[in-house]
Amino acid sequence: MTARLPESGHAPVLLDRALAALAPRAGQTLVDATFGGGGYSAGLLDAADCRVLALDRDPDAVARGRGLSARYGKRLSVVEGRFSGLGEIVDRHVAGPVDGVVFDLGVSSFQIDEPARGFSFRHDGPLDMRMGARGESAADAVNRLDEDALAELIGRLGEERRARAVARAIVAARRRSPVSRTFELAEIVRGVVRRSPGGVDPATRTFQALRLWVNDELGELERGLAAAETVLREGGRLVAVAFHSLEDRIVKRFLTERSGAGARPGRHMPPVDEAPAPTFRLLSRKAARPSGDETSANPRARSARLRAAVRTAAPAWRAAA
Repeated sequence: MTARLPESGHAPVLLDRALAALAPRAGQTLVDATFGGGGYSAGLLDAADCRVLALDRDPDAVARGRGLSARYGKRLSVVEGRFSGLGEIVDRHVAGPVDGVVFDLGVSSFQIDEPARGFSFRHDGPLDMRMGARGESAADAVNRLDEDALAELIGRLGEERRARAVARAIVAARRRSPVSRTFELAEIVRGVVRRSPGGVDPATRTFQALRLWVNDELGELERGLAAAETVLREGGRLVAVAFHSLEDRIVKRFLTERSGAGARPGRHMPPVDEAPAPTFRLLSRKAARPSGDETSANPRARSARLRAAVRTAAPAWRAAA
């Protein structure tokens, strides 16, 4: 099954592998929890005569969805919402459980390519990074948080080893004037973090940390996975594509735990409370990786990891607890 490239030209990563795992069929209802440019939604709708309910917290993405809805009619519904609201959104728009949920995580190409959104240091723009229209921006974080809080944020969410030095440099810079532009922040970081030969730009990890903090992306992911567990029917498929280790770790831990595939205590270990029945069956213990051809054609794909599982008949853990 080979999916066609969406009209936007933004290639969805690991789409063919995701479609194979989701196995859409006529009459099914599936949820695209990260509409973005619509690549996954279009791939599902082209693969089978199914219905897709797509959500995105970005109003710009929802507006783009209107154009795709014109092509697919009532088979596609695009609504504004976060992962944490997935359960309520499905309840409002779908009669009964759904047949599949897919998460294509991280920032979209549209957001990166729009300087006014402030996600990328490749373009100068306001230091915003909000996926939605509300809440604190990245500029609020770098100008409000104290040095300890900044260092903790950049170290934990950006996995930046020189987080303390970066935080100290930001605090020193903002004493002169507020840090409000992407180029400005990138230069501050580059002043204290050296680029390793062949490595990524030194500002990458700090920008990642701020984006994750501004949008509470890891917390939303945890809540979204739990919500997917409650809305999937028995035999429904869950697919998640992650682009960095923090996201993938959350997906892996959730599916390992919910499938009962984690390490079990030995016979000589003291007894532990019995866990609820597994709510998922793993399609593979290992994450799927993009092919060499895909990474050559789309460098953004190189860090992608796809994990997939099938819903069992067991009650959702949240409900069973």
